[in-house]
Amino acid sequence: MVFLLYRMRRVDCRRCGVKVEQVPWGCGKHQMTTAYVLFLAHWARKLSWKETALSFHTSWDKVCNAVEVVVQWGLAHRTLGPITAIGVDEIQYSKGQKYLTLVYQIDAQCTRLLWIGKERTVATFEQFFDMIGDDLAGKINFVCSDMWKPYLRVIRERCSNALNILDRFHIVAKMNEALDDVRAAEARKLVQDGFEPVLKKTRWCVLKRKQNLTGNQRIRLRDLLHYNLQTVRAYLLKEQFQQVWGYDSPTWAGKFLDQWTALVMRSRIEPMKKVAKTLRNHRELILNYFRAKKQFSSGVVEGLNNKVKDTMRKSYGFRTFRITEIALYHGLGKLPEPELPHRFY
Repeated sequence: MVFLLYRMRRVDCRRCGVKVEQVPWGCGKHQMTTAYVLFLAHWARKLSWKETALSFHTSWDKVCNAVEVVVQWGLAHRTLGPITAIGVDEIQYSKGQKYLTLVYQIDAQCTRLLWIGKERTVATFEQFFDMIGDDLAGKINFVCSDMWKPYLRVIRERCSNALNILDRFHIVAKMNEALDDVRAAEARKLVQDGFEPVLKKTRWCVLKRKQNLTGNQRIRLRDLLHYNLQTVRAYLLKEQFQQVWGYDSPTWAGKFLDQWTALVMRSRIEPMKKVAKTLRNHRELILNYFRAKKQFSSGVVEGLNNKVKDTMRKSYGFRTFRITEIALYHGLGKLPEPELPHRFY
């Protein structure tokens, strides 16, 4: 182990004020050398911060400071544009309905975290467009989002040239939620009326994709389809809707969507009718997925969301927004790092 003790020369100039000598191995008033900062930050991307501190006989605070230095340098030196497509979503990062608004770049050649905002409000999302500027926002061609009205309004106002593609994942999620509501209500009614509980333990039989069903679930679903139940009719409507993703033409996809919603509105299944009304209200935004030639979808956004959750889970959650922001930029931002003549790994 080598300790280098060096006192930087300090000059009190009448014209320029106090000036401190800059050294090539350090940065500002940080007590760690630049090489050691990058070393800790490199391993903090692979391990949790606590594991990094234990492995290299240092403290959690030192690791945190190292990551913060690298992230601040990367944010100051990164190149934002050009950006062709972005995806926006929110995740819960703490108890008490505390959310983060996350904006990703989802271009074919670059996938990264662009911006993190505290809470999920109109003002929060507008801060992203203030950060990138109107010139860069005007060059965005595609935006993937969910059906939340504040998001749709901000995209329409601040990114008017972009094609807003609705989140396919959330459309399927809403349909599964409606199907589960139908199943739960009908299961309670069967028990109250004294009938055989045929819907007991069938939740995942109707919510899973067919290719993901286990052998027992396949048998249970096959037996369930012989009953004339609202749950069965709702399940068949959900499976029929999946055909829409196979179309390439927005015209034919729109015709299928219109026929499907008309069929659901005659089904007298209220949760499914509610979903059909939502799809009718967002018809054009859904068809934008086909107008974009299926190049962009929420799959990339959901994959990045899983990485965000893994980063937070790896450290059992961060208690403050600042630390959460630093960790996510470090792990997913693909930020540049200062060049050194040598690196230790």
